[in-house]
Amino acid sequence: RDILVADQTLSVLEIWGAEYQENDALLIEEKDRGLFASLCEREQAPWSVVGRVTGDGRVVVHDAVDGSTPVDLVLEDVLGDMPKKVFELERHSLPLEKLVLPADLDVPAALDRVLRLLSVGSKRFLTTKVDRAVTGLVARQQCAGPLQLTVADVAVIAHSHFETTGGATAIGEQPVKGLIDAKAMARMSVGEALTNLVWAQVTALEDTRCSANWMWAAKLPGEGAALHDALVAMKDCMIELGIAVDGGKDSLSMAALAPTDSDNAETVKAPGALVISAYAPCPDITKTVTPDLELPERGRILLVDLGCGKNRLGGSALAHVYGQVGDQTPDVDDVPLVGRAFETTQRLIEAGTLTAGHDRSDGGLVTTLLEMAFAGNCGLEINLPPACGTDAITALFSEELGLVMEVDEDDVAATLGLFRQADVPCAVIGKSLNDPEIRIDVGGKTVLQADMRTLRDTWEATSFQLERLQADPAHVEQEERGLKIRHEPPLSLSFTPEPTSASTLEASSKPKVAVLREEGSNSDREMASAFHMAGFECWDVTMSDLLSGRITLEGFRGLAAVGGFSYADVLDSAKGWAGSIRFNEGLRQQFDHFYDRPDTFSLGVCNGCQLLALLGWVPWRGLADIEQPRFVHNASGRFESRFATVTIEPSPAIMLQGMEGSTLGIWLQHGEGRALFPQNEVLERVRSQELAPVRYVDDDGRATEVYPFNPNGSPEGIAALCSPDGRHLAIMPHPERTFLPWQWAWTPRALRPMKVSPWLRLFQNARQWCGKS
Repeated sequence: RDILVADQTLSVLEIWGAEYQENDALLIEEKDRGLFASLCEREQAPWSVVGRVTGDGRVVVHDAVDGSTPVDLVLEDVLGDMPKKVFELERHSLPLEKLVLPADLDVPAALDRVLRLLSVGSKRFLTTKVDRAVTGLVARQQCAGPLQLTVADVAVIAHSHFETTGGATAIGEQPVKGLIDAKAMARMSVGEALTNLVWAQVTALEDTRCSANWMWAAKLPGEGAALHDALVAMKDCMIELGIAVDGGKDSLSMAALAPTDSDNAETVKAPGALVISAYAPCPDITKTVTPDLELPERGRILLVDLGCGKNRLGGSALAHVYGQVGDQTPDVDDVPLVGRAFETTQRLIEAGTLTAGHDRSDGGLVTTLLEMAFAGNCGLEINLPPACGTDAITALFSEELGLVMEVDEDDVAATLGLFRQADVPCAVIGKSLNDPEIRIDVGGKTVLQADMRTLRDTWEATSFQLERLQADPAHVEQEERGLKIRHEPPLSLSFTPEPTSASTLEASSKPKVAVLREEGSNSDREMASAFHMAGFECWDVTMSDLLSGRITLEGFRGLAAVGGFSYADVLDSAKGWAGSIRFNEGLRQQFDHFYDRPDTFSLGVCNGCQLLALLGWVPWRGLADIEQPRFVHNASGRFESRFATVTIEPSPAIMLQGMEGSTLGIWLQHGEGRALFPQNEVLERVRSQELAPVRYVDDDGRATEVYPFNPNGSPEGIAALCSPDGRHLAIMPHPERTFLPWQWAWTPRALRPMKVSPWLRLFQNARQWCGKS
């Protein structure tokens, strides 16, 4: 009964047997109980001691209500030498039919269907509604290129903010191919995971480990044997590659009875599926290749065909859109070839030879090529050699394993030589173009000639349809219309970013900044790292620390209110957090005193920005609640995750001095970021006193209210507010998640040589101000 429950009527059986979804069980030593209790109190985490380890080989449960012992179990009875279970499995032959496509099918018609398929087309409807930069350790997320399209193959995360080592992970799954051959499906899943993982530099192929997740209706006739065959095929493939599974899970009851029209029921089963999540250490997280083409006119496109020209169409997206499966599926016929291709590509990445790279998978080679052009916002001229096949449909839509890469024309010979030396088939198949035209020739015949932007619209169409169901349709249509005319964001610097000096970082006495967080905050570590790299002494301060009196704001020069979802945004963003300060007399006085001290500054980011507004710290003190600007729900009607473009304007903000005139990329993640000015006179004064120092801009560098450049609908593109004396800054985007160059989702080639991110200057300015004031 020491287990915390909200419903006191629960029986012992219900409490003991419940599958708790939000609880963790920990084993600690008795001497650490006090420390553990203090940590839980500080983090406002409920806890209880529910038992102790006796070492007598029994599990005994006592009920304090009636003094009974409902459970007294000898562990040997359930964990000892249990009899092995035997499964009798039978293989069933599959009723496969040959793939029959329309006799007059041409590439444009097939492509129009395939690009609209959910598994092939854009995943924008997923990526723009989830936080893709939290922790500030994300070095590569789902989107790539100047327009941030959903084409990236591999995820990369750093170990810390102070090193460039980390880890990479990628996924492989091919369930539809399992309808033809479960063994081929397993091998292809392994292969796809590796052809995705390969674009991040890893320590070695043999350092790769995998999580294998199985979903199968294993109890149905023939399915158990198919699962066994797939597992053996996966195991053999991995052994040959020198990689291994070290975890995973299974769901082996993927079938259900569904009623039919005649009062009967039929069995509905999910296709057997294996999802491989491969991961490996990264010696340098900055050496990651993305699919966006970067060298129009100079770039040459190379194909590494790991299917060796077989071009099987079974289980493909093309078969899917014509309501078929087929009888011949792609397979990993030469496992060592995959390993050699992986290692050769890694050598090219380490040397910095590759400027873009993508795997051949769902949708086939034509989709791979188009996605690279879509993300690079450029054109392609492709001429497939005879080795790739002379039939355009099979050559372009087969989903055999393969790699496509862009290299500078001067590096073509050396790259081909490296693959030749490794006995890996590689051929030049075309070049990238400045002009947004796609032209593909197969067997000397032009099979596709179209505007890249039109094809990209088709690729995005299904995603935008789904977007209309989860966001304001007018905003979705605005983004869809604008995509056709988008170009590279005009990122530029008005200053030269420099690292913090060694004398500042090594100073024996540093100004202290309180990194303030509340229950639900999630940006405290990256905030502390950013201030640390500018030369501050950072303190982790929770609201419970201030409420209990364990610490006060008296000794701090800076206060940084971090982002997240305080109190889960139940009362709207930051209202609970602000209320805990405004309606507690002691805290209110402490915060007022900190604000009024002339030697202090504050920074509020995202949830912290909303907090500073609700406290009345920006734009100036003394406004009535009904007049106070605040940040409310986005005009799009949903949470937004974007790598936005902002410009820094002249203002009194101490943290932005010397940055005026710069146009920078920055992460933002919020659901309530729209600046609301209940009184137009307040907005006019903000404008006249230059108290809106950061504004969202479009691809031409103009402050804008157009979506998605302005992701929340703030008037005049306002992304931040500051106080008239410049000491207090509230900003909705996240400079603390963009203060390192590798945190940027995309950087133009001209800015890539910069030593540090321009956003570090914001934190350095605060440190410099503390030294002067």
